[in-house]
Amino acid sequence: MDLSDVRAGALDISPMLFGVVPFGLVAGATPVSEGLGTAVAMGFATIVFAGASQLAAIDVLADGGSALVAVVAACTINLRMLLYSASLAPFLAKEPLPRRLGVAYFLTDQAYATSITRWSGEDEPRRRVPYYLGGAVLLWGSWQLSVLTGALLSDAVPESLPLDFAIPLVFLVLLVPTLVSRPAVVAAAVGGLAAVVASELGADELSILVGALAGIAAGAVTEARVARK
Repeated sequence: MDLSDVRAGALDISPMLFGVVPFGLVAGATPVSEGLGTAVAMGFATIVFAGASQLAAIDVLADGGSALVAVVAACTINLRMLLYSASLAPFLAKEPLPRRLGVAYFLTDQAYATSITRWSGEDEPRRRVPYYLGGAVLLWGSWQLSVLTGALLSDAVPESLPLDFAIPLVFLVLLVPTLVSRPAVVAAAVGGLAAVVASELGADELSILVGALAGIAAGAVTEARVARK
């Protein structure tokens, strides 16, 4: 494993930590404030390792819902990872199964965004996993520490401090750099609108998936039209 690739992955993902760390503080403080405790917060951080899904499951449990409903809510929100996996699969098809499983565990929006951008530039196959792990493991460690900090300091954080605002910032950091073409702009606009509409209609758990599918379809149609012209 070339350490230069590991460092490159860590450097590329490090600017995104400015949004991830406050998000982790929220994910750590929320279960404690709901009476679920620090152990539950850390269990979600290590097993689920997905902020939006963690908060959705915690919300279900705090409202008295069953563990099964909480699992379904978390998995539904995380369905976008299936799209990420399908996109990354061609680049990792020749890797051993244990290595691919490791990549799957560390898969996040940030790890996907940085890796697919680099790999699409015809990066050498042997350099892909080290680059990916350099960024993904850094993010994982930062997430665990921020969740733990949020859980331990939940009572000390003023309610007026708008940590929740970090959540949309996490995704805006990923989105803005990709808006470099007409299909990308159309996909982002349609996907965002579809997600908001789905949420307003009561399908909160499915809104992300609806937005992703609508954005992909709109982007694909726009790209085809641009190609014909």
